[in-house]
Amino acid sequence: MSESEYRMIEILRVLAKKDDPTGSKVIADELKEKGFNLGERAVRYHMQILDEKGYTEKKGYSGRVITDLGREKLEKGLIYDQVDFIYSKFEELIYLTDFTYMTQQGNVVVNTSTIYNKESINIMKEIYKSGLSVSPYVNINEDKTTGEIEVTTICGTTIDGILLKEGIPTQPQYGGLLKIENNRPVKFTETISYKKTSVTPLDAFANSDLTSVLDVITKGTGLIPANFRLIPGIARERTLEIIHELERIGIGGVIGISEEGKDLLGLPVPDGMVGIAVIGGITPFCAVKELGEDIDLRVGETLYDFNSLKPITTEVFPQLEMPKNDSTEKISLVLSKSLNLIQQVNFDVEKQKGDIIANVSYVHRDNIDDALSVMEETYNNSPKYINPYYKLVEHPENDDLVGIATICSLSIDGILINNGIKSNPTYSGLLELTEPPLFIDLISYSGTTLDPHKIFLSKNMTSITGENGPSKVLASVKEIPYISRDHAVELLEILNNIGFSIYKIGKPRELVYNSKVDNYNFGVITGGGLNSIGAVKESGIPIQVKALEKILPFEKMERL
Repeated sequence: MSESEYRMIEILRVLAKKDDPTGSKVIADELKEKGFNLGERAVRYHMQILDEKGYTEKKGYSGRVITDLGREKLEKGLIYDQVDFIYSKFEELIYLTDFTYMTQQGNVVVNTSTIYNKESINIMKEIYKSGLSVSPYVNINEDKTTGEIEVTTICGTTIDGILLKEGIPTQPQYGGLLKIENNRPVKFTETISYKKTSVTPLDAFANSDLTSVLDVITKGTGLIPANFRLIPGIARERTLEIIHELERIGIGGVIGISEEGKDLLGLPVPDGMVGIAVIGGITPFCAVKELGEDIDLRVGETLYDFNSLKPITTEVFPQLEMPKNDSTEKISLVLSKSLNLIQQVNFDVEKQKGDIIANVSYVHRDNIDDALSVMEETYNNSPKYINPYYKLVEHPENDDLVGIATICSLSIDGILINNGIKSNPTYSGLLELTEPPLFIDLISYSGTTLDPHKIFLSKNMTSITGENGPSKVLASVKEIPYISRDHAVELLEILNNIGFSIYKIGKPRELVYNSKVDNYNFGVITGGGLNSIGAVKESGIPIQVKALEKILPFEKMERL
C-alpha cells in the first residue's frame, strides 16, 4: 500500500465515524491529531480521488460522506489492523460494561442476531432451559413486514466487564470448541486466540459442521462453543463469590474454574493465574444452525440495557456437571504441529525429489472421478492460483472412501529451511483477487489449533470456481529475514516454475497484499494447498476436508 493510499484509508476512517457530511478542514484537523501533517488542500485532492472511485460522495457545500463501497474498502484496506482490532474491541466492551449485580442496573455486552423462522425461538428455548447459555435474559423483536426476528442475548464478555468493575482484570485468551461427554466438560478440542486474528474466534466455530449442541441436549455428548480467560490467582475466591451472585440473578454460563497455576480443560494456566471457562453466548444460535435454519449471527456486537431484556424461560435446569480436576492432555496449537512436519521435509529442488507435507481429504469412491475432473478444470482455468499435484491414497479404516492428497504450502517453509533460509509461517488467510489482491481475513498460525483454511472452507467463504475464474482463494503469509532475500527469491522462482503456488514476493516492510510483516523481514504469499479441494466442495461433491495430515514423496504424486 502506497503512502497516498494509506492517507486515503485514514480519511475514510475519519468519515466512517461521522453521521453528517464533513468538510476538508475538519478532516485535516483530525488527521493532524493522529500525526498526519496533511493540509486542507491535500485533503481535497485525496477526496476527489475517493469521489472518483465511489468511496465518498459530495453533499453540496457541507462536505463528504462515506459510501457503502467506501466502508467495504475501509474494512478490507485495514486488514492488517483488524488482526489486532478484535482483541481491542473486546477490551473496549469490557471497559464500557457498567452493569452492577447488586442493583441489577446498567449495560451488558450482547450478541444481536437475526433469525427468519419463528420455530427457531422454540429451539433456542430448549437450549436455555438446559443451562447451555450465559443467561436466559433476551430481547426478541419481530418485524411484521419482513418476518425477520431480531434476537439479543447476553455475551460472556459481560462477566469480564463485571469482574473488572470489581477490580479483577481478566485476560481473554481463546474462543473454541469444548467437548462434552456424559454431561461433563472434558477438554477444548479446537481454539483460536483472541489476538492476531481478523475473525472473532467463536464466530469462526459457529458452523453446523463443527458444533453439536443438540447432541449435548439429547445425548449428553457433543461439542459446544466456549471461551477461556485468565485472572490473577489471588482473586480466585472473590471471583467465585461474584460468580455465585451472578448465577443467583440469572447470569451464568461458567463451566469451570481452575486452581491457581493448574491447567483447565486442556488449556495451560501460568503460575500465579487462574483459568475460567465460560459457555459461548452464541450457543443457542448454533443449535438453530445445526437444524439448517438461516441465521445472521453477530458476535459481541454492542452494549445493551439489562432492564430491556426479559427471561425467555423461567425453567432453567443446568445440564452440565463441573469438570474433573484430573490431568487432561494439553491441546496442541497448529504452529507446533506445523513446525514438526516442516522438519520432515527433505525435497531436493534440483532433483525434484523428496518428501513434502500433504493435506489428505476424503471423498466417496464413487465420486473420485468427478472430484478429479473438477480439480483439473479448476487448475486449467487458473493455473496461477492452483497447485496441480495430487495423489490418491487409501482411507485407513473405510474402504468406501478415497483420500486426495494435495501439497500443503508449509512444504515451502521446509524447503527454504533445508536450504539455510529461515521461513516463518505467520498467517493463513482468505485472499480476494481484486487489483491488487487483498486479504480480507487473516488468522495467525500461533494462536489456533485448527488449520485456518479449514475454517474458511467450512464457512463456505471461498469462491474458487466462479464463471470468470476464482475471486476468493486460500493463501498464506510467510516471513523471511531480509538478509536471505536474494537466495530465497532464487529458490521461490524455481518452486513456482515446478508448480508450487507462489503468489507474491514482497519487499522489506511492505504491506504484502495488505498483510504486515515484521521489520527486517519480507513477506511471501503462497497459495493454499486446499484450493483444489475447495473447488470440489464448491461443486457440491461431499468431501471431508483435512489438513496437515502426512508426509509424502513428491515424486510419487501425479499432475492434473
